[in-house]
Amino acid sequence: MERSDVIDAMGKLKLYGMRAAYDEVLTTAVKRQHEPQQIIGDLLTAEIREKQARSVKYQMTIAKLPLAKELEEFDFEAAEVNETLIRDLASGDFLDHQRNLVLIGGTGTGKTHLAASIARACIRAGRRGRFFNVVDLVNKLDAEARAERQGRTADLISRLDFLILDELGYLPFAQTGG
Repeated sequence: MERSDVIDAMGKLKLYGMRAAYDEVLTTAVKRQHEPQQIIGDLLTAEIREKQARSVKYQMTIAKLPLAKELEEFDFEAAEVNETLIRDLASGDFLDHQRNLVLIGGTGTGKTHLAASIARACIRAGRRGRFFNVVDLVNKLDAEARAERQGRTADLISRLDFLILDELGYLPFAQTGG
């Protein structure tokens, strides 16, 4: 089978990671005289990495995080925040123990930045989550109820590993929303 046929077949099978790594893997294999199992293993590894990267990108999109912030960008010295604790939370272990995380502080203290950063780290670790402004979520649930389609958002939420509720307590919402 010619190279172009192999590349085309990988495309038809949606093996994009293998297709992207094909030339590099074969060049390395020829130089180092790899066995066929090693070549196939390298191609499979490339495919797995590609699928994981696409999954993380998709989950980041689905999460609808308001900021693309990382913990490295947060100024721990300016904020009165326990950096060690925050970095530990970014590992996502609190999710394994089904623990809640509540960030409390005044306006402009970095709660949303920290929440988005922790969420991004958790998503990279294979977790699924979603960000909601509380008022927007309440309005969405209320609109679902008025349209007699209640349960759709709740079903989405029930399939997530974590949920970020931002600005709870900042703005009032209707009694039915509570």
